[in-house]
Amino acid sequence: MKNYLSLVKFSHTIFALPFALIGFFLGVYAFVYSDATNVFAPFLGIQKLILFFKLKGYLLLLVLICMVTARNAAMAFNRLIDRKFDEKNPRTAIREIPAGIITPKNALLFIVINCIVFCVTTYFINPLCFYLSPVALAVILGYSLTKRYTFLCHLVLGVGLALAPIGAFLAVKGNFELLPLFFSFAVLFWVSGFDIIYALQDEQFDKAHQLYSIPSYFGQNKAKWIARFLHLCSVACLFAAGVYGNFVLMYWVGFFVFVLMLFYQHFLVIRYGLQKIDVAFFTTNGIASVLFSLCVITEIIMHF
Repeated sequence: MKNYLSLVKFSHTIFALPFALIGFFLGVYAFVYSDATNVFAPFLGIQKLILFFKLKGYLLLLVLICMVTARNAAMAFNRLIDRKFDEKNPRTAIREIPAGIITPKNALLFIVINCIVFCVTTYFINPLCFYLSPVALAVILGYSLTKRYTFLCHLVLGVGLALAPIGAFLAVKGNFELLPLFFSFAVLFWVSGFDIIYALQDEQFDKAHQLYSIPSYFGQNKAKWIARFLHLCSVACLFAAGVYGNFVLMYWVGFFVFVLMLFYQHFLVIRYGLQKIDVAFFTTNGIASVLFSLCVITEIIMHF
């Protein structure tokens, strides 16, 4: 189990999972205050939230299962089809498949099991999520192939993780609304930006092996500016979400922390180059995601 958790970098779930929880609680709020049966009408404030979890609390578990299994499948698929490149790259040669810790056959089995569990779980959520599950899998699995064809691969990864907030919202509400889309676009630009920063490490390797990435295509300096622009777009989306959603104090505290962590991330890259790439990639983005989501969820609950 430890080897498979390492294979899929399970700790990196911290990036998209908090935004999935934001989407879930947005869905809860929208569902409670638009329920056609008025089952929540006799209850006040936080009582509505408590009643929702009594009636439909299982949805949170199902959303978490979908989140984990979809990500497991995507990461394992990426490791499987990239194993030949990983063998040649000193930075990645120690990964489980090229190192022989997990065989390609077992990795494929792991992928299939996670895809099946994901689709079956969506069936128990609602029909819309079930019908869209193959589309979601196509996006998150298809990302792994894009580095062979386009430098826009970072944006495809962003799209994959951007499905988290809108997917969690759909699991509860069952239809699309504008507010969770702001968060999805914020995730798209945020993830694309920090993936470009992470890809700076492999600029020369990608060039040597005809792999596409923004750093290998444009060079490091331009790639850094593109990452900054994408993060600026992410900030703009979160600002728009705050205004459109009529959020107040807690949301803007989280917004400030998120912006500060992005700024610090780029400061580390400018000041130390690749020396502190792990701090710039994992630590700052993990803190940004968790603290921002805690503030937003607190804000949503306060709205009850």
